[in-house]
Amino acid sequence: MAVRPLEHLLELRDGLRTYCREYVGPTQQWPVVCLPGITRNCRDFEDLAPELARTRRVFTPDLRGRGRSDRDPDWRRYNLDSYVADVVALLDHFALGRVVIIGTSLGGIIGMTLGARHPQRLAGLVLNDIGPELDPAGLQRIGSSVGEPLSVVDWEAAAERARVGYAAILPDYTPDAWQKFARRVYREIAPGRIERDMDSNIARALAEYRGGPQDFWQEFDALAALPMLCLRGEWSDLLSAATLQAMQRAHPQLQTVTINARGHTPTLDEPASRAAISAFLATLPRAV
Repeated sequence: MAVRPLEHLLELRDGLRTYCREYVGPTQQWPVVCLPGITRNCRDFEDLAPELARTRRVFTPDLRGRGRSDRDPDWRRYNLDSYVADVVALLDHFALGRVVIIGTSLGGIIGMTLGARHPQRLAGLVLNDIGPELDPAGLQRIGSSVGEPLSVVDWEAAAERARVGYAAILPDYTPDAWQKFARRVYREIAPGRIERDMDSNIARALAEYRGGPQDFWQEFDALAALPMLCLRGEWSDLLSAATLQAMQRAHPQLQTVTINARGHTPTLDEPASRAAISAFLATLPRAV
């Protein structure tokens, strides 16, 4: 039987509402908060979260401007400071003292930054194909795709657009898998109108960011005492193998796993990703 999560709309300090799914689980282990990539939403974790909820509570929010969270009328607030503050507000709302963050791409950057600024709030961190240095090739690719036209006429077209955009990093996907993938990325606004489930103004914010700092070593170095796992897609163009090696030198206790036949990013539905996350969580002490 499919696990039906609880659904919440939380009001943030600036009046926006953020949507979050809560998967109820045992409370003896640290809760997990799953944070998606820049154009994605909580549906990326709809298979992973119920599995994790067998042993702990799991929360999967939509970042502002994505999914069922409010679109921000000021696109300049689509920035790291806002995202970190929003996650802290979520932790406070649910009275979560410490959590494990599983962060995909932007979600991992949010996790690193939150851990550096609020070290008492993290019990562990899983970085999904992200690190303290962003490869310019991957950043350029992501920046160009975020600004692509958002609308298609039906789910077949949505699946085909997803296949064209992601087939190189998900080479084993079947037509059914592309349909499922599309329904995580798009939403039906009205008959004949299906759109990517995000605010198009996020592209403006990313374009401004791409001229700024792309180095998060200070944040990463601040996490020296934090248990961490980093997953890297074998073909990743955002997290280079050289950066991963540098991360291991800086943080000798960092656990790393390469996910074969994946680019940026692994979906976390791969058996290797699931096994790595499960093994990592098993190494953490029980919640106190």
